[in-house]
Amino acid sequence: MIEEKQQNPQWDHIKQNDSAERQIVASRVERNLQKKQKPAEEEPIAKQRLWVQIRLFPIWLRIVIVLLLLAGAAVLGVIIGYGYIGDGQPADALKKETWIHILDIIKGKES
Repeated sequence: MIEEKQQNPQWDHIKQNDSAERQIVASRVERNLQKKQKPAEEEPIAKQRLWVQIRLFPIWLRIVIVLLLLAGAAVLGVIIGYGYIGDGQPADALKKETWIHILDIIKGKES
């Protein structure tokens, strides 16, 4: 095993008569080779792990919530616009007669 490692180019800088230093370098080279081989062995294990996202709210529930929020914002906007910015009462903005009157004005039936 040491003979195989002596053929490695990393051994060129070591004196041939120093066997203790050769053993240290041999163990370092072996550790380096093992480190290089570990990622290749770990890849199949990493591929087996699958990340699964669990949704707290299903997509259909999210869509319903967004639509309800949009409707609530529209109603709130109508109340603020008609009651506070305009000259009417805020509660009148939700009455059917008010909307009939507004639509008649838009269509030109009343002046």
